[in-house]
Amino acid sequence: MLAAAIVVGGPAAAQGDPHLTVEQLLNDGWKVAGYAGQGTMYILFRHDDRPYLVQCSVLYDTTRGARMTERVRTNCYELR
Repeated sequence: MLAAAIVVGGPAAAQGDPHLTVEQLLNDGWKVAGYAGQGTMYILFRHDDRPYLVQCSVLYDTTRGARMTERVRTNCYELR
């Protein structure tokens, strides 16, 4: 279920790039370079044609809304 939550992605937080989502990164050929999770999951992406990495933090909040998109908060940003 968490994997589905990650792919669905939620609205991006203000600190990150609102145009970057986990689903978009995967569709654009980015590969998972690493991940860590406890409460909030962090996913690090790399792309063979880009000199930088992208990090996404994904939070599944069980106290928010009834729909999956209301419970998942995603924040992705480039690490240059």
